[in-house]
Amino acid sequence: MKLSRRGAALLAASALVLGGCGSSGDDAAGEGKSSAGGKVTVEFWNIWTTDPLKSYGAQAIKDFQASHPNITIKSVPYENEAFKAKLTTLTQSGKAPDIFQTWGGGVLAQQVDAGLVRDLSTEAGDWLGTFTDAALSAYQVEGKTYAIPDDIGMVGFWYNKALFKKAGIAEPPATWSQLLEDVKKLKSAGITPIALAGKDKWPGHYYWAYLAMRIGGLDALKQAGDSKDFTGPAFVQAGQKLKELADLQPFQKGYLGATYGDPGGQAATMGDGKAAMELMGQWAPAVQNDAGKGLGDDLGFFPFPAVEGGQGAVTDAFGGGGGFAIGADAPAEAVEFLKFLTESTEHRKAVATGGLLPVLKGEEDAVTDPNLSVVAKNLATATGFQLYLDQAFPPAVGQEVNDSVAELIAGTKTPEQVAQAITETAKSE
Repeated sequence: MKLSRRGAALLAASALVLGGCGSSGDDAAGEGKSSAGGKVTVEFWNIWTTDPLKSYGAQAIKDFQASHPNITIKSVPYENEAFKAKLTTLTQSGKAPDIFQTWGGGVLAQQVDAGLVRDLSTEAGDWLGTFTDAALSAYQVEGKTYAIPDDIGMVGFWYNKALFKKAGIAEPPATWSQLLEDVKKLKSAGITPIALAGKDKWPGHYYWAYLAMRIGGLDALKQAGDSKDFTGPAFVQAGQKLKELADLQPFQKGYLGATYGDPGGQAATMGDGKAAMELMGQWAPAVQNDAGKGLGDDLGFFPFPAVEGGQGAVTDAFGGGGGFAIGADAPAEAVEFLKFLTESTEHRKAVATGGLLPVLKGEEDAVTDPNLSVVAKNLATATGFQLYLDQAFPPAVGQEVNDSVAELIAGTKTPEQVAQAITETAKSE
């Protein structure tokens, strides 16, 4: 979960993190070689800290170890932000875990350039053919595959049907102007319109990215990524539109200090019925249930609205998923475990929990949760797809997007300053 995949800000590197990675066993298993039948421990860095994936992962590891008695899977779970900070610290030291969570894009490309991850293109063979093209795309660098998808989804608005009804809103907004009007209606009814994790920053960048997509289309984002210039009209206007929303003061009290998944944070605010909407990925219902009470049948989903006059299609999706990369020095047993997790029978179990969405061809019928089915249907009809900007671009650029957009929402940066700051960072890379 994109997760979301968002910026690495916690730099508390411990001896466990710096010294605890890599495989161990009766036979040394570096350089991607097998342990030659001896006992081996594979470190598995993941973000499965909440149910349903927390419980699913524990059972999957037990099942795998039962049939592979020579292999011990050491699960190392971290909350999203802590994971990114610790992985950044570790990879900067020239090391990587045996198996670790990745969202692909620019971050993975940098790890590839540093020689930290395994090229799976040849070794995976027919295995890669079981995944959908969309699911694999984020993990391919210059035609080679460096990670295996485990989840894919999109960001959209999750909303509280009961609160919408209380505010006199009959149906979800289809345009940005309608969204702003609905925010006003909710406020008039004494309802907090939107929950936001201002401290984490990455949830805020979803708004700016989607607005840029809706205004300029996917081509505007591609061209900006290639030219490293984000000062074009689509990006400035995206900031202006987001400022319109922020000026309405739609977020919960104390949002600037709120995190996403912690008690009292964005997910809990939404899950406890204290806000009418949140813009979040496909994992939102599970985290709402874990951090708060959950909304049950009152929870609904709608895609990010169209912007009047914009060139982007409302059917273009923004999001990503989650996958796993294998460290360059990991043993063959790491690949074996990853194959186990993404084999059809096993992966369907994960999808059935509601914690993941299909990445394998023909796996759609495994989705049983009605909320996730809506997301899956939106993805199935998507006319285009954009990876999270803090993953699609190099880490420094993604961090600048998160930081600058957070300042825009807080009122300390103008739309023009946001575009200029991101451009300056991109050109310095």
